[in-house]
Amino acid sequence: MVQRQFPKPAEIFELMQFKKPELDAKKRRLESALTIYDLRRIAKRRTPAAAFDYTDGAAEMEISLARARRAFEDVEFHPSILTDVSHADPSTTVLGGPSALPFGIAPTGFTRLMQTEGETAGASAAGAAGIPFTLSTLGTTSIEGVKSANPTGRNWFQLYVMRQREISYGLVERAAKAGFDTLFFTVDTPIAGARLRDKRNGFSIPPALTPKTIIDAIPRPWWWWDFLTTPKLEFASLTSTGGTVGELLDAAMDPSINYEDLTIIREMWPGKIAIKGVQNLEDAKKLTGLGVDAIVLSNHGGRQLDRAPIPFHLLPDVVREVGKDTEVIVDTGIMNGADIIAAIALGAKFTLIGRAYLYGLMAGGREGVDRAIWILQDQLIRTMKLLQVATLEELTPAHVTQLRRLQPIPR
Repeated sequence: MVQRQFPKPAEIFELMQFKKPELDAKKRRLESALTIYDLRRIAKRRTPAAAFDYTDGAAEMEISLARARRAFEDVEFHPSILTDVSHADPSTTVLGGPSALPFGIAPTGFTRLMQTEGETAGASAAGAAGIPFTLSTLGTTSIEGVKSANPTGRNWFQLYVMRQREISYGLVERAAKAGFDTLFFTVDTPIAGARLRDKRNGFSIPPALTPKTIIDAIPRPWWWWDFLTTPKLEFASLTSTGGTVGELLDAAMDPSINYEDLTIIREMWPGKIAIKGVQNLEDAKKLTGLGVDAIVLSNHGGRQLDRAPIPFHLLPDVVREVGKDTEVIVDTGIMNGADIIAAIALGAKFTLIGRAYLYGLMAGGREGVDRAIWILQDQLIRTMKLLQVATLEELTPAHVTQLRRLQPIPR
């Protein structure tokens, strides 16, 4: 029989622990986010549909993005045992310099439209975290502005080769002068992909005031207040900012880009050069033969060719063939720190996050980006410890099995 007694008031009060209420609404909002998907839900509530969908969406039926995310989910880990992991070190080196974590912030276009702090928030948060920040050619903060926001950290620049080559050459020179240490030469954008969400929303730069956008703005007055009371968008490259997103993208891209352009840019650029948008093994081999410093396996976040190859699935073969000669970086679909650990285990030198960072930005500006970085850092360190590895160098392909739902039909 269980012995019962009347509860003692003193014991009851010991059990009742009241949490001090958080009066700062932004801090309360961000502390409630435990995953990147939590930040996404907050971002969707706080951002007009057109701006959110530009970030969240992909090309056509968005199959590439869904497959890329599913590929990371379809991972089986194989932990070791009886290893001291009281301290796990997630630091690494990439492209000739240090990074406190095995991921950096990917280049994203039109970023200040998502939240007014834009690249300034991303660059300053990256600098504080000790990771690289990448500015897009279509970024809404200048090269010099990003350098000012992240004066002592690592800044990288992503280059589109435009029809007016002199514009691209000028950007290369400005980035070098500002001390950016790496150039991302992007090769998967001869034209803009069909971003159907943007077309359905009538998304333009600057946003057009229509009955639909006005209705959408009613529950989000803070976004419009920020947009209307802060300086006009400044693009890293474009002198004209009017038009639909597709028109602006097509103006910045050139379908005639070729290997000769790579040779010219390589000769101009004094730092490291990475080729972003590689999607097959043969191209990876050819680029490695040309002596590039890194290959970025990427399908542009699923925003260009729908049904494109899954970068994470390409990773093992590319690392096996060229990993000894060039660094291999992977992006597209990363939403959890465990995704990053899986990529490193399969041989990636580094990873890049795009949407994950932007969800944080939309959820809470600079503090939201800090939260996104913290979430991924917390997840990846916990995954390391549960795998019982103390450093990234201890990760090997034996720690990961890729479970594939899609198998090619023999030809």
